Amino acid sequence: MKPLLEVEGLKTHFFTSDGVVRSVDGVDLIVGEGETVGVVGESGCGKSVTSLSVMRLIPSPPGKIVDGAIRFQGKDLAQVPESEMRSIRGNEIAMIFQDPMTSLNPVFTIGEQITETIRLHMKLDKKKAMERAVELLRQVGISRADQIVREYPHRLSGGMRQRVVIAMAMACNPKLLIADEPTTALDVTIQAQILDLMRSLKKEHGTSILMITHDLGVVAEMCERVIVMYGGKVVEEADVDTLFESPSHPYTKGLLQSIPSLDDEKEWLDSIPGNVPIPSEMPAGCKFAPRCQYVMDRCHAEEPVLYELENRQKSRCFLVEEGTGHVGSSVESKTS
Repeated sequence: MKPLLEVEGLKTHFFTSDGVVRSVDGVDLIVGEGETVGVVGESGCGKSVTSLSVMRLIPSPPGKIVDGAIRFQGKDLAQVPESEMRSIRGNEIAMIFQDPMTSLNPVFTIGEQITETIRLHMKLDKKKAMERAVELLRQVGISRADQIVREYPHRLSGGMRQRVVIAMAMACNPKLLIADEPTTALDVTIQAQILDLMRSLKKEHGTSILMITHDLGVVAEMCERVIVMYGGKVVEEADVDTLFESPSHPYTKGLLQSIPSLDDEKEWLDSIPGNVPIPSEMPAGCKFAPRCQYVMDRCHAEEPVLYELENRQKSRCFLVEEGTGHVGSSVESKTS
């Protein structure tokens, strides 16, 4: 499969009065043409900052992409001028943002905000752009779409605003759709409709999707490959079947064990002890060591590299090297 997006060694840091916050600290990921890749992990692990880095939307100051490459169709987006990036954003790469209230401008109507993107990138006149906006709203399950285009964001519910944001992202049939928690605040019926719509977009236009979510059920349903992040780094990568059947990193195992099951007779759900460390106070060695039930002495002193297993599964854990997990070869240098 030909790569559409290649992120290599991405480091995005925030320079604050309390010191440097390494929100993304050397992330590698690839999204192939027509592929759906899921990125999972707890809040604070660097998922959203990674996606905002791809879009070049990191607020500066205090944020800055300090290292790495973001290649889209072979072009490094980290190096292109802002004028060229504006022609790519919303057209070839679009993003569904996590918080629809802050994504929509309160002083413009829904129709004005959707048609702005359509008129800029698709070169349609005002009337045809508005017809396209109404069609998009209907596609995402909004009734009375011809009336909703004249409403302001504050007049809509949170779920309706989320669907408007999704309609805006899909307006120009992008080659890459970055979906940051796309079904947040939606009930299960509308969630199913949105996922079906994203599948249709992928099928009809060959759109690649980078799906950022906490919902492992959505990952199982939508994705071919999964990337697990923790502490600003990728800790595991595998195809979706392998990840669910044979996770190799203790953090991934903890996430999967916390999923409720109808067949489980436990009175309490399993959970991962402790909390995600504050980015400015990351522990030495393995970032997951303070919460890991398999922790060894070396975990507190050494940073594990990302090991590649026989089935192309990757894991950032010394269990792999020690032979108590899957045995593979390192895909990073010890000095990275």
